Amino acid sequence: MSEVTPEFAGDRYDKTPEGWFRRSGRSGLLLPAISMGCWHNFGDPGTDSARHADDHSLHENAKAMLFASFDNGITHFDLANNYGPSPGAAETRVGRILKENFQGYRDELIISSKAGYWMWKGPYGEWGSRKYLTASLDQSLKRLQLDYVDIFYSHRFDPNTPLEETMFALDSAVRSGKALYVGISSYSGEQTRRAIAICEAHNYVKPIIHQPSYSMLNRWIEPDLLPATGDLGIGVIAFCPLAQGLLTDKYLNGIPDDSRVRQPAGALNEGSITPETVAKLKGLQGVAKERGQSLAQMALSWSLRDSRVTSALIGASRAEQIVENVKAAENVIFSQEEITLIDGILAGKTA
Repeated sequence: MSEVTPEFAGDRYDKTPEGWFRRSGRSGLLLPAISMGCWHNFGDPGTDSARHADDHSLHENAKAMLFASFDNGITHFDLANNYGPSPGAAETRVGRILKENFQGYRDELIISSKAGYWMWKGPYGEWGSRKYLTASLDQSLKRLQLDYVDIFYSHRFDPNTPLEETMFALDSAVRSGKALYVGISSYSGEQTRRAIAICEAHNYVKPIIHQPSYSMLNRWIEPDLLPATGDLGIGVIAFCPLAQGLLTDKYLNGIPDDSRVRQPAGALNEGSITPETVAKLKGLQGVAKERGQSLAQMALSWSLRDSRVTSALIGASRAEQIVENVKAAENVIFSQEEITLIDGILAGKTA
């Protein structure tokens, strides 16, 4: 039986900070400064941080997180075909929530998905061929119970498929009406420039957004990719801006049981929590306190300080985290003194 659509906050746009919606490069698409990632905590029972053992309790928590997101001006829910675990489970869950609880709100939402990583057996179940990207998008739409996604990404560069073929597949996704915009994820600056050049040469629909990993602890995009996206007019949405939860107060005094380090499918492990890393986190927390922010809020603000970054993509395990993280967009300005201090801490100098 279908559920009743909840009464979402009528002031959800009025209460967002100034500049909350930011343009993706030179496109017409506006994204919230903070977007909701459905990578973790939306998959199968027992795989989330809180270890919800039954599907009902996990589903209710997932609903609460998406409701809190929308109530606080987060209009963008980000997915990929392989998100779960198991692969596809997150799209299935979010699709059910969209159908049962967001009826009448589709036009206010930006729903994105991706294809590039392993999804099924055989030679056509991953990477960047037109065969895989097209089939995967069709499967994603079925799981999401949608006619189209707003953004469809090539999730990773394929070194063995001609980039022309991958870009043609993205172009076809838009021209077929299955996606409104396309993007790329984790491409280098040089690969990004090549992709756009191919699209311009063949009159393909061009990617309008790039999704790279980016945080205080992972700044690989600064020398090469950010200049490329800036030159090309492509927006950037940073994933893992909290470094899988490292840039929070969670690990300052040990490793809690509900952390991603304790999850079998998590990207972090206990070896990531070194004394040197904890010392940096404590130094950063001191700077955050002076700014009137939590460490997580400051880390998100820091990732948004560059105008070339359109949005920061957060994950969450409960609704309260989302409400707190939204506040990061209230102050994305850093003084030169703060930048110098943060850079020194990250370099291993004491705060």
